[in-house]
Amino acid sequence: MNRLNHVAIIMDGNGRWGLKHKKSRNAGHKAGLKTVEKIIKTTIKNKIKYLTLYAFSTENWKRPKKEINFLFNLLENFLTERIDDLHKQNIKLKIIGEKIFSSKLNKLLKLSEKKTLNNKKLQINLALNYGSKTELISAFKKLQKNKVKISESNIKRYLLTNNIPDPDILIRTGNTQRLSNFLLWQLAYTEIFFEKKLWPDFNEKDFGKILNKYQKIRRNFGRV
Repeated sequence: MNRLNHVAIIMDGNGRWGLKHKKSRNAGHKAGLKTVEKIIKTTIKNKIKYLTLYAFSTENWKRPKKEINFLFNLLENFLTERIDDLHKQNIKLKIIGEKIFSSKLNKLLKLSEKKTLNNKKLQINLALNYGSKTELISAFKKLQKNKVKISESNIKRYLLTNNIPDPDILIRTGNTQRLSNFLLWQLAYTEIFFEKKLWPDFNEKDFGKILNKYQKIRRNFGRV
């Protein structure tokens, strides 16, 4: 049986889902949050220790301001209403990305991380204002500044995912087959699954099918 510690997800298709259902793109983001909650439950059920969710990329700042504000308000409301429940479930929240949001959201993010710091059942890595190229450039700058030898292990030390195992599985919904500047270093040996369904339509059964497919893959890591 293949080891399964970490699942990463590019949650693509919220906006298209909203328009497809003759609603707004924002309605799709709201529906997508319900899918997040379902997938968290399934992740815990399968005893997976790490779940990384690509919530907002460095490129997403190019979107309309109204949509960006809605996304951040949605996150603020979620943290305000649900962080105590996540804490009770022994879930740890970690933000990967630069926190340059409103003072209210920055405070909520820091408080949520602090509150859940010692939880052990599941670690949710929320990629916010995250871009893998920026992460790698920052890591190399720190190596240079500290005059540290460039090596695989030293580079990993300066990544935002330091002390987090690389993903075993990457899932991208929305019928798009690209990585979109997400965990480019960390995905070197990850099994990648592209799902046609838009994120709000992705469900526990779909997730379970991917987990089963993963267990049937022979993972060689360069060996014969």
